[in-house]
Amino acid sequence: MNSQPVTEAELHAYVDGKLPAARCAEVDAYLAQRPDEQERLRAYRAQNMALRALFDPVLDETVPGRLSAPKNSRWQWQWQRLVAGFAIALVSGSAGWLLHGPGDGAPQFAQYDAVRARPALYASGLAHQAAIAHVVYSPEVRRPVEIGADQEEQLVAWLSKRLGSTIRPPRLGKLGFELIGGRLLPGAQGAVAQFMYHDASGQRLTLYVSTDQSHNKDTGFRFAQEGPVNVFYWIDGKFGYALSAGITKGELARVASAVYEQLEKPS
Repeated sequence: MNSQPVTEAELHAYVDGKLPAARCAEVDAYLAQRPDEQERLRAYRAQNMALRALFDPVLDETVPGRLSAPKNSRWQWQWQRLVAGFAIALVSGSAGWLLHGPGDGAPQFAQYDAVRARPALYASGLAHQAAIAHVVYSPEVRRPVEIGADQEEQLVAWLSKRLGSTIRPPRLGKLGFELIGGRLLPGAQGAVAQFMYHDASGQRLTLYVSTDQSHNKDTGFRFAQEGPVNVFYWIDGKFGYALSAGITKGELARVASAVYEQLEKPS
């Protein structure tokens, strides 16, 4: 008797450890003959682990008194649901939106109108959002970017149009990182660009360029550690820049300095 074809849903259940044991054996046999699929699922596992490392510490944080106070409990519950829904939309929703090609970008922004909010909602800041984007997309095997480095001029034209100013990926070859390409992400106030690089070992690094920072007057060059991801970030005019990678602080600082020196101020 022939076994049923392995579906995409079953592969995700397999990664999450939710597939019945009997079916797992069949998926194991399926993967044994498909090394590309094995690599893709390894990337998904790595992505899951990185997301847990990024968000699990939140569960250990002390609940602020204003949230545990009995008054206005119904309003607080509704607000918590709104914030949780926004976080889900940012991570999972944007992943689905970005499966569309650059030509499909404009109509897809409409679905985010309902969850756009004042900058205060983004209390976790530029570094946190950049780290999330890094964790979500850097493990991707099949399509880590929307437009590859072999079409750099198209990439520059597309992202520059969306961000409203010419933005070019820095050259990091002297530091061992080559451009893979880039993609467009949804932001609270407009588009966000992400450029992705890798080195000879396969280590990936991302540069996150956001237009959501006009309210932010803190222009200093800063460092943050978001779970397994190290981030250097800074503000220059209306743009916020964040460089993220799973490399050491010292290594990332050298790359961040090179990026900072190369980036032209937006016109």
